[in-house]
Amino acid sequence: MIEAFEPIRYTADVVATTPDGRVLLIERDWPPFEGAWALPGGHVDPGETSRAAAGRELEEETGVRVDTADLLQLGTWDTPGRDPRGRYVTVAYLAVVPDDTAIVAGDDARTARWWPCDDLPAQLAFDHAAILATALRGERATGPAA
Repeated sequence: MIEAFEPIRYTADVVATTPDGRVLLIERDWPPFEGAWALPGGHVDPGETSRAAAGRELEEETGVRVDTADLLQLGTWDTPGRDPRGRYVTVAYLAVVPDDTAIVAGDDARTARWWPCDDLPAQLAFDHAAILATALRGERATGPAA
């Protein structure tokens, strides 16, 4: 008996925060969720780690450059249906950057904006609200941070 395998796409997302309590979001420039706010992130390229992809996507979409060694892995999000395009698995990372970090919208982003953590948009694209909530609670997806 031959079993069909579901194609899985591999992505990385970044929760970039500042010590003064802001988080960096992008406004998506195309479907799905065109015009919605989301975490910076995107596909992991062939031969690339999710950590390297997270750093690359953060810089491409917002102009923010971080040392990838400083990215803290929050966990993996893989719930079926989290992306309307098909099965997507993402590894999310936390980056803490200085309060005065400048941003500029780039690849895939209509705009980029710092949001106060206590005054976020009502809805975020995909399951990014769950990822962000995990980061803001100081936990990893598998449990409390050590």
